[in-house]
Amino acid sequence: MLTVFTPGMGKQQLLAKGVRKIASRKAGHVEPFTHSQLLVAKGSTWGIVTQAETIQAFRPLREDLLRTSYGYYVAELVDRFTQEGDENRGLFELLVAVLGWLGGATDLPLLARFFELRLLALVGYRPQLFQCSRCRADIAPVDNFWSPADGGVLCPRCGEGPVGRSANGQMAADPLPLTALKVLRFLQTRDWDTSSRLRLSPALHARLEGHVHRYIVYQLERNLKSVGFLRTVRRLLASPEGSTAPVWTGNRSHPGSGVRAGPGAGGRQTRTGGSELASSGQEPHAD
Repeated sequence: MLTVFTPGMGKQQLLAKGVRKIASRKAGHVEPFTHSQLLVAKGSTWGIVTQAETIQAFRPLREDLLRTSYGYYVAELVDRFTQEGDENRGLFELLVAVLGWLGGATDLPLLARFFELRLLALVGYRPQLFQCSRCRADIAPVDNFWSPADGGVLCPRCGEGPVGRSANGQMAADPLPLTALKVLRFLQTRDWDTSSRLRLSPALHARLEGHVHRYIVYQLERNLKSVGFLRTVRRLLASPEGSTAPVWTGNRSHPGSGVRAGPGAGGRQTRTGGSELASSGQEPHAD
């Protein structure tokens, strides 16, 4: 069974018969993180893949364990936030673009935050960063609070003390420094070409990761399996001379998503090509 994500028919479950056989002509074209063109026959329960041709293989994601880990995380987010058959062309284009960027990005945590915020907007969970999520007052350029239960940022008056708990009393708001808010706003409103120029400290990376991950878990009402896998890989690769990327906290199990970036699948035949998102803008600075 394959889980594929298409531009015209959303997420689909397809049957690829014989794909595990060594002599299979389809095997190399339906690997994880592969953008492929599929010929699909309509079956009684699932579509059946009869032909497959690779459009883009995203080879760097298979040659670097850390990039592979981020690829699984991106795929699981798409899988968890989508329902089978729901069309979302914007999300498909974002997925294809991000899989390409993962192969060459120098700041993978920053790209993950960019993807998370864009995905949340495309699936209807865009966090509020410009007004208080509770009283709707404009957010002032001061330290504020972060509340997944309320849908984003809280002003100091709504976020401080016991009143900082959500409306249903389930979750307290976390302090959100002004610098972190500025970076979240920047990533939410700028393209990747511009956002990729940001240079953040490890401490700020860790804070942003924690805030956004907590928001995602609250919306999904579950932990992500790939988070634990990514955390383990980063710990294994950590060294005094190596990456200082922050360590994720989350479920310890291995990634369970097999989402592929693929063209439309369904009926007798589908054809499409992925296109990366256009990017331009001025050089930002954040610390």
